[in-house]
Amino acid sequence: MTFLTACVTAEHIETSPMRTTMVTTGDLGFISGKNSSFAWHPSLANVVAGERIDSDKVVRHMQVALTQVMESKGYHLVSIDQSPDLLLGFGLALGSEMSDKEILKKAGLVPGLSTTGIDTEQYEKGSVLVAVFNPMQLQPAWRVLAQGFTDFEQSGKERQQRFDELVSLMLGSVPRI
Repeated sequence: MTFLTACVTAEHIETSPMRTTMVTTGDLGFISGKNSSFAWHPSLANVVAGERIDSDKVVRHMQVALTQVMESKGYHLVSIDQSPDLLLGFGLALGSEMSDKEILKKAGLVPGLSTTGIDTEQYEKGSVLVAVFNPMQLQPAWRVLAQGFTDFEQSGKERQQRFDELVSLMLGSVPRI
């Protein structure tokens, strides 16, 4: 009779709640040095979140974060009445309020960030969509959708800083003019 024994060592890799996943689609080729003004899309500024989130405050912060990144690239914010060269729209959703399946249906793309190994009592998956529109077209010319985790135990200031960094990363493909 033969007995085989073996010992296997497996390293446990801690899943980081700080990771993000991002997917981009579209073409920013319509932007040139002449396209320097942008305005907010008239109907795409949505927040789908529970009672823990002040939606109006999130919209204002998102507009500030987007404006800062766009201005750093040479663009300037104008009113929609001033015939902007491009329109920016955005949406934010928490995983408890909108599933990946619903996001895919509404946005046409989804990064699919896994919650495996994440303490869902402390962290919640969030999704952020930014869309760039040529004002002459109904459909967005370019979209980016990012998913990451928000830590409600962090201070508001820490969450805002991380969010600002995410917005900057998301708009990395938008050309400087």
